Amino acid sequence: MENVSIQCLYYFLKLMMTASAAGAGKSVIWYYSLSLVRDRRLILFASSATIDDILRLQKSGLASLAFFYCDFRDGQKKDRRGLLSSLLIQLGEQSDVWSAILSRFYEDHRRGFEQTYASDSELVGCLKDMLKLPGQATVHIVIDALDECPVTTGSQFPRGEVLEIVEDLVNLQIPNLRICVTSRPEADVLPVLEPLAFHSVSLHSEDGQFHDIAEYVKSFVHNDREMRRWKATDKQLAIEMLTKKADGM
Repeated sequence: MENVSIQCLYYFLKLMMTASAAGAGKSVIWYYSLSLVRDRRLILFASSATIDDILRLQKSGLASLAFFYCDFRDGQKKDRRGLLSSLLIQLGEQSDVWSAILSRFYEDHRRGFEQTYASDSELVGCLKDMLKLPGQATVHIVIDALDECPVTTGSQFPRGEVLEIVEDLVNLQIPNLRICVTSRPEADVLPVLEPLAFHSVSLHSEDGQFHDIAEYVKSFVHNDREMRRWKATDKQLAIEMLTKKADGM
């Protein structure tokens, strides 16, 4: 059919909008391990498997986990303050001593019956106090979809500020701290994260990534209400075009 290319373009855009939802995966995984074992930025177990492994350690008391998923559609999930607030609350729930630090921090910002807002730098200071406390289990911080943080918002630079936090935490050289970051390889992300990484994986260059994309596209084409009515040859052409245009994303 003559207009199959135009229809494929439409479905490519539709497919990419679907694939960009939570859980679709990101292009690069970095693992930062500051222990003596040099295992690319956060060690690769693959996103969900990584979390499962850490959760098992957490249940046995051998690890703590704080997870932050960046989302440009949610005002509390796309900037430095949202990240810091989330990490503090999650860690505070996992240790009595961390909870005590957080409680003191809260009390320090009370004025009678009024609650004053801590600055971002004060939130960073509280997080560092927690992480530097000796004798704690290994801390795993996972920041997923960092590229979802916008480059600019008004006069603010949310993505750059989150990157600064990551860089700052890595440079603390805390032996029991592990940081995992996933992101598309954006031009402003790579120069910051690459020098920090012990281990990184570019999914663009992984054979499994292309296979998963092909399977996802095939499933999408065969299950979409409109595309199911296409001829078999048109479906196959659409699958080939959409897989190629996905470019590893």
